[in-house]
Amino acid sequence: MRALNPFLMFCGEQHGKAEEAIRWYCSIFDQSSVVEITYYGPGDSEPEGTVRVAVFELGGHRLMAIDSAAPHAFTFTPAISIWVECSTREEIDRLAATLRQDGVMLMPLDDYGFSTAFAWVADRYGVTWQLNFAA
Repeated sequence: MRALNPFLMFCGEQHGKAEEAIRWYCSIFDQSSVVEITYYGPGDSEPEGTVRVAVFELGGHRLMAIDSAAPHAFTFTPAISIWVECSTREEIDRLAATLRQDGVMLMPLDDYGFSTAFAWVADRYGVTWQLNFAA
């Protein structure tokens, strides 16, 4: 296996927001950057200017994303989330507060026994994040 990357499809109400989300994520996580974004052009099967494919890194970990205007019977769901091991209490506090802006806190930041600090957040795009700091 050469790679194993989370792949986010922005569809339904989130269609057209892939680049916005990627740039927001890169501003939140340390050691993050956009590696490459290609866009649909005139005459393509998707709306011009939306993301054909994007590659980005959060904390040095590679993810991918696309926009899809096609009708789908699904969108993002908490059944699949991105697990983040935070290095410090300050990091988890900052990530939980930032990711919950215009989103939903599924499990508030707290000590749940399995972790001294854990939060589960659905962000403004519907992507879910499990944030963990186990001191």
